[in-house]
Amino acid sequence: MAGAFDPAAITLATLGENALVARLVCGLPLGADVLVGPGDDCAVIGRPRDKTWMLLKTDCVIERVHFAAGEDLRRVGWKALCRSISDVAAMGGEPAHALITIAVARTEKAARLDALYAGLRKAARRFSVSIVGGETARSEGPLFVNVALTGTVARGRCVLRSGGKPGDALYVTGRLGGSLGGKHLDFIPRLDAARWLAAKFRPRAMMDLSDGLAADLPRLADASRCGFELWEEKIPRTRGCTVAQALNDGEDYELLFAIAAGGAASLEASWRKQFPKLPLTRIGVLSRRSTINHQSSTRHGFDHFA
Repeated sequence: MAGAFDPAAITLATLGENALVARLVCGLPLGADVLVGPGDDCAVIGRPRDKTWMLLKTDCVIERVHFAAGEDLRRVGWKALCRSISDVAAMGGEPAHALITIAVARTEKAARLDALYAGLRKAARRFSVSIVGGETARSEGPLFVNVALTGTVARGRCVLRSGGKPGDALYVTGRLGGSLGGKHLDFIPRLDAARWLAAKFRPRAMMDLSDGLAADLPRLADASRCGFELWEEKIPRTRGCTVAQALNDGEDYELLFAIAAGGAASLEASWRKQFPKLPLTRIGVLSRRSTINHQSSTRHGFDHFA
């Protein structure tokens, strides 16, 4: 029939990243030791009564997508490893071992890959990660770098995206927006802050901000089966950035988390003493899922296939 809907013709641009991921992970085989599978910052492996669980994370950076052609590859190496470290931090964990995969053209200069690995080594030393192997392959396209990272987390300190409850206070660390000014290559994963939070205040839900607050806050709320109220006027912005940029630019690598509202005052007072140079801002509240959260035209975040 002319004009009939053809499911095989659906493009990734039509689906968008969230729908594509949901489609691909549906029905994946998961063993009994998988405590948390797809859908959080890291997978969690172990048995419910184990004192320590394993975290697994993989992430990639691609030339002309995550960094400009001709960029200093020392900065790219730092970013490549720190992206995954940021996800481990958001689970309340400690990074451990990394495998590095690169795909690169034959015409690439060896000195550029030396620089890439200089950046990887710098990040590994800073955050006590052992780079234990990987893979190299020829590519006809742009430079591709993938990091597979393991980590560990104490059972009582593992923080998922899914534990938030209506009424919880929402916070972000640092300032948002303007990542393309250089922050997306030089950011510091909030490992110390996340470790402290998990030990002292145990957030009910937490994640790192990689695709922008406008994309990531709905993900945290959905995982927690909540709605949310976002106070846009409270969003901490990088100097010179608009609210729209703070919402949508992405690659902030700050922490977004929810805690019981009754602990908010104590958290803020303790934070100022522990991290006097790192802003902490309350930006809203989780609500009942029936609450309608209007997605304005200024809110979209980053989507690889949009």
